[in-house]
Amino acid sequence: MAQYMISVFHEPGVQNAGTAYQDDAALQAAFAAVAEFNAGLQAAGQFVYACGLMPPESSHTVDATGTTPSVTPGPFSVSSASIGGFWIVEALDETVAIDLATRASAACGQKVELRPLQAG
Repeated sequence: MAQYMISVFHEPGVQNAGTAYQDDAALQAAFAAVAEFNAGLQAAGQFVYACGLMPPESSHTVDATGTTPSVTPGPFSVSSASIGGFWIVEALDETVAIDLATRASAACGQKVELRPLQAG
């Protein structure tokens, strides 16, 4: 089976502000739906790993490509959305992976990106 990453995206600042969800009830509903989704993945043997990420404001950009490494507080790039968490799943093919990503998006209530991992 191939492995895929399903990345969850949030608008800038919402994780740090705690406003990724409309209210605490919506947040708790998403937690419950994600737990149910994860349990289904595990039961089907498709779960590899899942994790939420701290807000992008807590990141550091590290560049050691030149002669003097540099460390800069903050994300690598400022964009219209940032990764808030991810799943690594196994799927028979892309069609199955797209179905899993659709279910993941519904469970967490956020947009997701599906990307195959390089074999290897």
